[in-house]
Parts: sequence; structure tokens; C-alpha cells
Amino acid sequence: MKYAIIGSGKIGNALAHSFARKNIEVAIANSRGPETLASLREELGPSVHPQSLEDACKAEIIFLAVPFPAHKDVAKQFKQWKGKIIVDTTNTFHVTPEELGSALSSEIVSQAFAGARLVKGFNHLPAAQLGTNPSPERQRQVVFLSSNDADASATVAAVATQLGFAPVELGRLDQGGVPLHVVGGQPGGLLFQNLEKLG
Repeated sequence: MKYAIIGSGKIGNALAHSFARKNIEVAIANSRGPETLASLREELGPSVHPQSLEDACKAEIIFLAVPFPAHKDVAKQFKQWKGKIIVDTTNTFHVTPEELGSALSSEIVSQAFAGARLVKGFNHLPAAQLGTNPSPERQRQVVFLSSNDADASATVAAVATQLGFAPVELGRLDQGGVPLHVVGGQPGGLLFQNLEKLG
């Protein structure tokens, strides 16, 4: 299974650090080209591979770590998303409720990546906290996941476990996943909740 992170901002950087800590290979790409990520590769080591957007989009599991308005630009980079899993880490704090209409932001992202299986996750914590908590014995940082595709959610949960997190699956986007979204301009109840799980 090949993994990629699209976006090298704070969340993308935090995810890259999580992969590097476990020595799990991951591609990372941004809109400025792989040469702009050389220093990140030097910092994190050989398991993190800067790539072009086109090459990174060939991965089976893609962590979308760009500002929400940029998701459409990423979706245009690749013609065939069918069979891929998109992990939507975006939040819509600076997007007006009118722009979203009555839809959840992840539902809009899913429409852009037609054919892909979308999982909402890794978005409830600020980047400075994601994966950076000290890890006392038997404690793991919780990450919440939501998807309309149970198999895709289970697959991402397995990756989260490999990365050292404790995944909690919430069910469908429009049901258990609602607290992972900004709704009506207000953050859902699970955003910013930094929880740990024993064992």
C-alpha cells in the first residue's frame, strides 16, 4: 500500500513527522514542486519522499492536507480517482456557511474526487498537537474517523494504528461524523478535543 500527503503546510508537515517517526514510507507533494521540500526530506529522513503532485496522486491512500478551497485544484490533477482512499483532513473555519450550503464540507470534497472513497479524519486537532503528545506507557493519542464507506474507514484506522494513534470510528459522515465538521460557522463538538486512550 502506497501513501501520499498532498499539502506541506502545518497539517501536512505534522503527518509527515508521524510517518517518519514510525519509519513508514510516504510521498509528500505541494503545488510548488518537490524541490521546495528538500529541507523536509533532510529533516525527516529517507522514509519521506518529495514528489510531484501527479506522482503523489498515484498512491492508494492520499491524505488531503490543503486549505479547503484548494481541494478542487488537487482533484483536477488526476483523472481517475476510482478505488483510491482520500483522507480529508481539511477544516472550513474561514469558509462562510453560505459557501457550503446545506452540505458538510467532506461531502463537497467527496464530489470533487469522484470515484474515490473518502474518510474524514486527522482534522480535529491543531497541527501543533497532532502526533506530538508525549507517549507515556500504554497511552495513544485518539484520532476520529468518519466515512460513508466502512471498509475505507477500517483501512485508514489500520494506518492510524500503525502510526501510533488510537483510531475511533464514528460511522457515516452525516451521522457520527458531523462533530468533525464546522457546521453553521461553528466547530463541531469533537474539534480541538485532545484525548488519549489506554492500551
